[in-house]
Amino acid sequence: METVTAGSWDELQSELFAHSWNEKLQRFRSRFAFRGLSNANYRLETSLIRLGGDYDYVERHLLRNFRKYAHRNVVERDSLWHWLSVAQHFGLPTRILDWTYSPFVAMHFATASIDKFDRDGVIWAINYVKAHELLPDCLRDKLLAEGANVLTLQLLSDTINSLDELDALASEKVVIFFEPPSVDDRIVNQYAFCSVMSDPHMVLDDWLEKYPYLARKIIIPASLKWEIRDKLDQANVNERVLFPGLDGLSRWLKRHYSPRT
Repeated sequence: METVTAGSWDELQSELFAHSWNEKLQRFRSRFAFRGLSNANYRLETSLIRLGGDYDYVERHLLRNFRKYAHRNVVERDSLWHWLSVAQHFGLPTRILDWTYSPFVAMHFATASIDKFDRDGVIWAINYVKAHELLPDCLRDKLLAEGANVLTLQLLSDTINSLDELDALASEKVVIFFEPPSVDDRIVNQYAFCSVMSDPHMVLDDWLEKYPYLARKIIIPASLKWEIRDKLDQANVNERVLFPGLDGLSRWLKRHYSPRT
């Protein structure tokens, strides 16, 4: 897997937008999913894995009870993918990982925690188009028929609508990128989409060891974080925009007025 370290703000921009030229379209259209982490040593573990214990056993119980108690508030349609997306959005441990199409949003999440400015951060970039070439025919055919690169909830629900069906999707473990429902402005403003593994035990960076050509790791040195953070704030990429509401406003103001030391 390619790993690069950005030595400056300009180098970081260059690395994040590398390989974005689409010869067929004659446009700059990146095919990478981005995920920013405040610590370069953090793995691509789902919140379900981080729950620990018999997380694979309790997954269906978590989701069943979430559906039971949340149904009257957030129901849009009764499908596995709707409920997984909404549960992830509201903090339930799931096998979903959050990604963004925006390199700047990924930069925000890599530099949002000033208590971690003493350690390197990282932005993961995964080519979701190439990753989807590994999908079983039932899903690849739907993408081809739709002319899409990322699956929607409707396309997924037409093929898979239970955890058992997801687990049995393929003998070879695969990762699926899909777009969640826009249940609030947070998802829209973060330009968010999601990934899910067909195996709830699989950590994505372990899976990528088998397909290293799919991903890049862009290391952000700790010494660069303050400059990135200040420039993102100047560009209006901050909690006030990405987390609309008084909680996001308060988080932005707290960090914005915190002393450097």
